Amino acid sequence: MGEHKILKNKWFLYLTEFFAGVSVMAVELGASRLLAPYFSSSQIVWTIIIGTIMIAMALGNLYGGRAADKNPDPARLYRRILIAAVWIAAIPVLGKYLIMGITGLLIITVSTNFLVIAAFVSCMLIFVFPLFLLGTVTPSLVKVTVDSLDDSGRTVGRLGACNTIGSILGTFLPTFVTIPAVGTAVTFLIFSGVLLAIALVYFLSEKTKLRAVIIAVILFLLCLIFGRSTAFAFWEDDLSYEGESVYNYLQVKEDDRQVTLSTNVLFGVQSVMMKEGGLTGMYYDYALAGPVMAGKDAPKVLVLGNGSGTFASQCLDYFPGCTAEGVEIDGKITQLAWDYFAMPEAVQVTEYDGRAYLQAIDDRYDVILVDAYQDITIPFQMSSVEFFRLVRDHLAEGGVMVVNINMRSDGEGSINQYLCDTIASVFDAVATVDVPYTTNRELFACVGETPAERLAAGTERVADPALRSLMVRISADLVPYAGGERIFTDDQAPVELLGMRMIDGIIGQELSYYKEIYARDGLQGILDDFR
Repeated sequence: MGEHKILKNKWFLYLTEFFAGVSVMAVELGASRLLAPYFSSSQIVWTIIIGTIMIAMALGNLYGGRAADKNPDPARLYRRILIAAVWIAAIPVLGKYLIMGITGLLIITVSTNFLVIAAFVSCMLIFVFPLFLLGTVTPSLVKVTVDSLDDSGRTVGRLGACNTIGSILGTFLPTFVTIPAVGTAVTFLIFSGVLLAIALVYFLSEKTKLRAVIIAVILFLLCLIFGRSTAFAFWEDDLSYEGESVYNYLQVKEDDRQVTLSTNVLFGVQSVMMKEGGLTGMYYDYALAGPVMAGKDAPKVLVLGNGSGTFASQCLDYFPGCTAEGVEIDGKITQLAWDYFAMPEAVQVTEYDGRAYLQAIDDRYDVILVDAYQDITIPFQMSSVEFFRLVRDHLAEGGVMVVNINMRSDGEGSINQYLCDTIASVFDAVATVDVPYTTNRELFACVGETPAERLAAGTERVADPALRSLMVRISADLVPYAGGERIFTDDQAPVELLGMRMIDGIIGQELSYYKEIYARDGLQGILDDFR
C-alpha cells in the first residue's frame, strides 16, 4: 500500500466505508419509492426490496473478499465504486422504462403472482448489480487497511462502525430530507454523486485511470441532465400535478367533468371531485348512507383517511349544519385538497395517524368513516379488533361506523371476510353494499338497531331528491353480515398476504383480456389497445 499516497492516511479508507454505507441505504429507500407507484408500498414489496438487496450485498462480500486476496490493488475497488456510481445515476433515467417493459412482458407470460414477480424481477435487474459492487467495499478495505494482526480487530471494528454510522445517515437523509425536498430521482443522483466523488478523489490523486474517470463524469452529467424528471407516468402528458410526499406518489388528473387523485401509476383512483357538484357515482355517495343512518339533522362526522376531502365536503353539502373533521397522515395530500379539490375551509384536518388520533382524543362522533385502505396497502393497525373497539368507543349514542373496503372479494379466507368478521365481533349489527361498476364495498356497523332499520328511518328525512333516491337503492341492496371466527388482532393481521392474494386474482382477470389480444393480434394489438 506504500505507493498509494492517499491511502497512507486511513481516514480516506474510513470515509470510503462510511459513504458506501450511506449510499446502500439511500438506494434501498430510493428503490421503495421507485417501485411503490407501480407495485404499492406494502410489506411484501418491502420484503422483496430488502431480500434482493441482502442477496446482492452477500454476493458482493464473497466476491470482494476473494478478489482482494487475489489482487489487493485498491484501484480495482475504486473502479467498482465508479461503475456503481454511474449505474445508480442511470436509475432515474432508465428505471421507469425498465419497470414498464418488465410489466409489459409479464402481462403476456405470467398467470399468477403478477405483482410479486414483476416487483422481484424489476428489483433484480435495476438494483442488484450496483449493490453487489458496493458489497465488495468492506472486504476490499479490510485487505488494504489492516497492517498487522496486532491491530486487525480494532481496524475492522472501525470499518464496521463507519459502515453502520453511514447506513444510519443513509436511512434518515432520504426519508426526511432529500426525497421530500427534491424527489426520488434527484436523491439517486445525489448519492451517486457522492460515490463518484470518492472514486474521483482516489484516481485523481493517483493520476491513474483518467480515461475511465472522464467517461464516468460524462455519463454522470448526462444522467444529471436527463434523470431529473419526476414523471413516473411518463406516457401521460395532461397531468395537473405529479409529485411525491414522505408517504406517497401523488398524481392529479383533470378533465371537463372531474378532478381525480391517484397514489398509483398503474391502477386505482383514491379521490374524485365532480366539477358540477352533486353525487360522484363512486363510493363516497354510498358512504353518505352513514350520516342518514345516524338520523341527526346536523351530524358530527370524522373521516380517518381524509384524502382530498370528497366525503367531508359532501357531508357539508347534503347535511346543513354538519361538522366534518378529517385525519390524514399525508400533509401533502391535504395541500392538494385545498389546491385542486376545493375542499371547504370548514373541514378541519389533522395531520396524524388515524388510530393514534383516536387514542389521543375524547370526542365522540355520529359517523366515523374509515377510509385508510389504499389498493393493497392496508395498515394492519387499522384493521384489528383493537382498532374497531377504539372506533366504537368514539361513537356517540346511535352512531355509525362506515368502512370503505376498496377491493371487494368473496370466498373463504379472503381479506374481506377477515375484516367483516373482525368488525362483527365488535358491533351488534353489520351490513354491506357493493358500489356498482367499481371494486368498492361499503360496510356499515351499528350498536343497537341494524343498519337497514336506521337507513329506512333516516331516508324519510333526506331533502335532496337525488340523494334520497340513492338511499332507497342502497336500502334494497344492503346485505346483513353474520360474523365468523376469522379475527384480525394487533398480534396477528396478515393483511399484506391476503391483500396480495386478492389483487392477484383481480389482475389475473384483467390479464386474461390482454392475453386474448396478444394471442389474436400479437404485441402490436396490446400497444394499440393502450393507445
